[in-house]
Amino acid sequence: MEKANYEVRTNKVMPLSILSLDGKVNEDLLPDLSDDQLRELMRRMVFTRTWDQRAISLQRQGRLGFYAPVSGQEASMIGSEFALNKEDFVCPGYRDMPQIVWHGLPMYQAFLYSKGHQHGGEIPEDVNVLMPQIIIGAQIVQSAGVAMGLKKRGKKNVVITYTGDGGSSQGDFYEGMNFAGAFKLPVIFVVQNNGYAISTPSSKQTAAETIAQKGLAAGIKSVQVDGMDVLAMYKAVQDAAERGRNGEGATLIEAITYRFGPHSMSGDDPTKYRTKDEESEWVLKDPIVRFRQYLEAKDLWTEEDETKTIEEAKQTVADQIKKAESTAKMTIPGLIDSMFESTPSHLEEQKKAYLEKEGN
Repeated sequence: MEKANYEVRTNKVMPLSILSLDGKVNEDLLPDLSDDQLRELMRRMVFTRTWDQRAISLQRQGRLGFYAPVSGQEASMIGSEFALNKEDFVCPGYRDMPQIVWHGLPMYQAFLYSKGHQHGGEIPEDVNVLMPQIIIGAQIVQSAGVAMGLKKRGKKNVVITYTGDGGSSQGDFYEGMNFAGAFKLPVIFVVQNNGYAISTPSSKQTAAETIAQKGLAAGIKSVQVDGMDVLAMYKAVQDAAERGRNGEGATLIEAITYRFGPHSMSGDDPTKYRTKDEESEWVLKDPIVRFRQYLEAKDLWTEEDETKTIEEAKQTVADQIKKAESTAKMTIPGLIDSMFESTPSHLEEQKKAYLEKEGN
């Protein structure tokens, strides 16, 4: 397997790939992961796909609100988060629930976020994540700000943020990268290029041959990665995090990936803009299948392991949605109070008027 020159210096680049479609690896690029870590990566990907399938069913039942499916993108999501330390920060977009749950956010709060409940955004003190951004690209600017704060405090932590190929066309994307480049901030920008911004193909929203090259003007290291390869994603983020911790600045990673399902469960129909041939081609690159072949050849994963993980995921989702549904409903006074450490006087007046109207 040819060694990839995956750093972007021009518009010509070979994406970093470690794991072939038939489960063979490039030993020269293989990251230093123990057998237990390799098994945990697989467990998390299988768990996440099962969770995704259950969440889609819950949304169709009316038990969740907005939901963006993730199947197909497990390698880019799980591999990247796995390369972080618990003290690092994750600034997600709305599709990035797996990363923040694996980073410590209780799953039931992720479900509450989907349902529009305020407690979904009340992040535990020891969990370094922000709420998923609905505003496309806003998390890019947020991540630069968090990274500046870490740098000014002399911390050795890094920030990772995610957007899609559509997000890379937003003004916030360029502003955040420019700020990070100018101040050499410890931030990792991950663009999960799944080929479409809802139904708009990448070719219709940018003339750039790669999204990775967009980081060059900001003066930050830019790489392109096979986003269906969990080992490649781990290595790319591990390298980027090391650069950030050493004061070498930001990194832009373009992960070439694919979402098997719709953009969201809000009426999108991918059959209207994607062909069956295209989908079949990407199914052959399924990140779970590729990694499973590698682990099975090393006697690290069995059918029993997979079945156990699937059942564990189903039970966890059932328990966590039950906990979300048993959470007390929001109130207007509670919502107001949750927004401020000290509630402004004009909102206190509104609370008082509301409570008087309700007879409280």
